[in-house]
Amino acid sequence: MAAALGGSLTLAPRVASSPPGNLAPANLVGKAGAGSRIEARVSKVALAMAAGSPVEEAVHASVSGATGGETLPELLTEYMVDMKCEGCVKSVRGKLEPLEGVKAVTVDLSNQVVRVLGTAPVKAISAALEETGRSARLIGQGSLEDFGVSAAVVEFKGPEIHGVVRFAQVSMELARIEATFTGLTPGAHGWSINTYGDLTRGAASTGAIFNPQQQDTEVHKNIFFFLLDSFGNLSQPLGDLGAVVADETGRADFAGTKTGLRVTDLIGRALAIYATADKSVHGIAAAVIARSAGVGENYKKLCSCDGTIIWES
Repeated sequence: MAAALGGSLTLAPRVASSPPGNLAPANLVGKAGAGSRIEARVSKVALAMAAGSPVEEAVHASVSGATGGETLPELLTEYMVDMKCEGCVKSVRGKLEPLEGVKAVTVDLSNQVVRVLGTAPVKAISAALEETGRSARLIGQGSLEDFGVSAAVVEFKGPEIHGVVRFAQVSMELARIEATFTGLTPGAHGWSINTYGDLTRGAASTGAIFNPQQQDTEVHKNIFFFLLDSFGNLSQPLGDLGAVVADETGRADFAGTKTGLRVTDLIGRALAIYATADKSVHGIAAAVIARSAGVGENYKKLCSCDGTIIWES
């Protein structure tokens, strides 16, 4: 069977020191194709089961697609911050530099731009800037490498569910995802990138979960039919983002990564969120994925009529 995939299928031994929380389901999709993806997922299932997790939890860990418990990859995040003097710069630095995951902070006072390099999530950076009492707005995010389209954003504008989801390209094989939702019912909610950006019938018209590897996946389903019967669909679509968990107030936050996801392929598609974790019915809300400003792409302009500074979004 392993020879049919062009590689070995190795089930991990029992390792008591590797709890399910240390699994990194975001890093499942390798460069070798669908065979490697399924092989990696099978190994994740074996690890979780060896550590004593029930089968259901082991499978969920292996196919969740992204995880909120990992250290985020390094990115450069740019903000417009209302600063008027060197005292403002000192205040901003004083809040940002001590943050966990912040590697470097550069401040351009003349253009009122603050750039933060590191692994700290947007939520933490934004909260620190708010503590300075100054108006701050995220204007760009991405890697210093040129990916063409390096960032995308999704906005949920109600009436019940509000939220923002940001995608940033870290490398050609890895995307960083950060999300905040409000207005959800408490508990787990599935979410996914769907094929179409058609919102005429809400999430119901956004099509199936985005899955560019569908043909390869179908071939290997025949080889691994016994695993599919036992564990469910291990060859998870690339656009399946697992689930987020809303607290008692209806808020859900997420920060993680997804291997194999390319931001340029997402523009114009939709992101849907579901009433339940298993995505068994059409989503309860959806929004279109739009291109967002990457590093150095969001420049200010001066309005010719009254001199007001305008920022391009």
